[in-house]
Amino acid sequence: MKRLLLFSLMACVLQMVHATEKTIQSPQGNIVVQVSDENGSPAYKVQLNGVEFLKSSPLGVKLNCADLTKGLSLTDCQVKTVSDEYDLKTIKQSHVVYNATEAVCSFDKDGKKAMDVVFRLTERDVAFKYHIYPKRGTLAAVVEGEASGFVFPENTTTFLCPQSKPMGGFARTSPSYETSYSLDEPMGKNGWGEGYSFPCLFKNADKGWILVSETGTDGAYVACRLLNENANAYKIGFPQAGEMNGAGTTTAAVSLPFDTPWRTITIGTTLAPIVETTVANDLVKPKYAPSKDYTYGKGTWSWIIGMDSSCNFDEQKRYIDFAAAMGYRSVLIDALWDQQIGYDRMEQLAEYGRSKGVGIFLWYNSNGQWNDAPQSPRDKMDKSAPRRKEMAWMQKNGILGIKVDFFGGDKQQMMQLYEDILTDANDFGIQVIFHGCTLPRGWERMYPNYVASEAVLASENLHFGQGACDAEATNAAIHPFIRNTVGSMDFGGSTLNKRYNADNKSGTYRRTSDVFALATAVLFQSSVQHFALAPNNLEDAPQWAVQFMKDVPVNWDEVKFIDGYPGKYIIMARKSAGKWYVAGVNAQDQAVKQKISLPMFAKNVQLTAYTDDKDLNGACNTIKLKKGEFAVEMPKNGAFLLVGQAE
Repeated sequence: MKRLLLFSLMACVLQMVHATEKTIQSPQGNIVVQVSDENGSPAYKVQLNGVEFLKSSPLGVKLNCADLTKGLSLTDCQVKTVSDEYDLKTIKQSHVVYNATEAVCSFDKDGKKAMDVVFRLTERDVAFKYHIYPKRGTLAAVVEGEASGFVFPENTTTFLCPQSKPMGGFARTSPSYETSYSLDEPMGKNGWGEGYSFPCLFKNADKGWILVSETGTDGAYVACRLLNENANAYKIGFPQAGEMNGAGTTTAAVSLPFDTPWRTITIGTTLAPIVETTVANDLVKPKYAPSKDYTYGKGTWSWIIGMDSSCNFDEQKRYIDFAAAMGYRSVLIDALWDQQIGYDRMEQLAEYGRSKGVGIFLWYNSNGQWNDAPQSPRDKMDKSAPRRKEMAWMQKNGILGIKVDFFGGDKQQMMQLYEDILTDANDFGIQVIFHGCTLPRGWERMYPNYVASEAVLASENLHFGQGACDAEATNAAIHPFIRNTVGSMDFGGSTLNKRYNADNKSGTYRRTSDVFALATAVLFQSSVQHFALAPNNLEDAPQWAVQFMKDVPVNWDEVKFIDGYPGKYIIMARKSAGKWYVAGVNAQDQAVKQKISLPMFAKNVQLTAYTDDKDLNGACNTIKLKKGEFAVEMPKNGAFLLVGQAE
């Protein structure tokens, strides 16, 4: 017996000393991931061009029937090349060619296969998910949490959006993922105590950038956040217990075998890979076929300027006329339309809109029982029978889409509601925008009728407080680097009013220029944009600005990062239908003055240039691009735009 105990002890020591390690490389070898099982705990680390971007970081999941975070042995890594090619009108790049290294790293526990960690590596992205096997005939399990972690090198700084505590804020609707970012801060903090909302951006000292997020989340799992464990160590966090007014669990009930959503890590020596990544959609597949050929476009939205009282029949008819004059596809009619217009008169508005070539998006409250938001229509979207009855009425009256607001958190039950709304809406040919909601996670590709989500401190806050107006440029210089990198963003901005009020004389006032308003129409990506324009802009805004807002596309073929720094300034370019739109905004006290190279244009090409002087007076001129360079000069709260044919 003593010999047996001694032999077992020696075997354990040998296992600890002789830990298995496997190395995986991206197709061109720029990114290297090392996977190990040191001390029986699965882990990984990431390098870019030989430089450490993630130190040894934990892997694993904990089930109610098995702890797959320790006592594991790495037995094999099966490596192959995978490729995909897809077209998607609703993201930053319309045609995507995807090539990656896939490694299925198998871990045993107690001599039996326990789980695989599946890695995907491109030259800018690392992603991993877990494949969990049945346990001794157990085919149903509860995922209680993940060990999935991200340990950053020392001197890394953070650009993060704190997550709110549940059941706070307006009508107890938080977390609504609408908090201000903390920029360039040291590691070791945990937001307001509840971690951070995805995506999360980190700066690896002077070596480069890291964006952490997730994709592929649906009703089979929970949506997650990022928690700081200590110092430079962060981990995946499951939902907060108080979400949904305390109803439901923070765990995920799954059927085995099961694949978790993907954890994604985008890295680069510059911010270009972060801004240009398509990883959120590269890793997922459509869950159903579109019920029709969905189209996209621009629209108007009275609520941002006129608030609740504007949701009446006469004002919405005026906005339909305004949308028609702008050549727009739709109007968004916001909360309380069921009371202030009514269903019968809404049918009349829909018919009037059709006569003008303008469709309608309708606002709905998501709840239900998870918060106190009083705005109606209520109790129409949270259960199948009333939801499908409502959608049948919409289909009969040609309603284009819905905007569903005030969701209750990230628990599995709430993720099932998102999926159920999208699935039912597709049956009736209806597009879906979410508001007061969580981050989309590959949903543009997963759900063909999905359009966009808010999940950001959006334009409504510009109406509610001058502080948001004062910080508008700072926020605009954040979103292209973080929130909008991984999913379409329903922002609802680009106002040409000087004031956020229907009389354009009172209320909060805009500190940014007219050119700035145009630039954000390019910088912020969503395939349906309901801009904060107003009918009076046809008379009181510069005609060159109105014309640009008529012409600006919302479907993009390509994106290019040019220069910038989160919260300071951004210069980027988007391509649509053979034209490049180069846009920049500046939030710094000092003007941005620099020359930028624009190889996407032919030499000596004629460009339309929108620029600001030091007093934020905008102008539109035609210029010739000499030597492929442009001299940028942006004052604080100012912007520039260049539009011209691609080479």
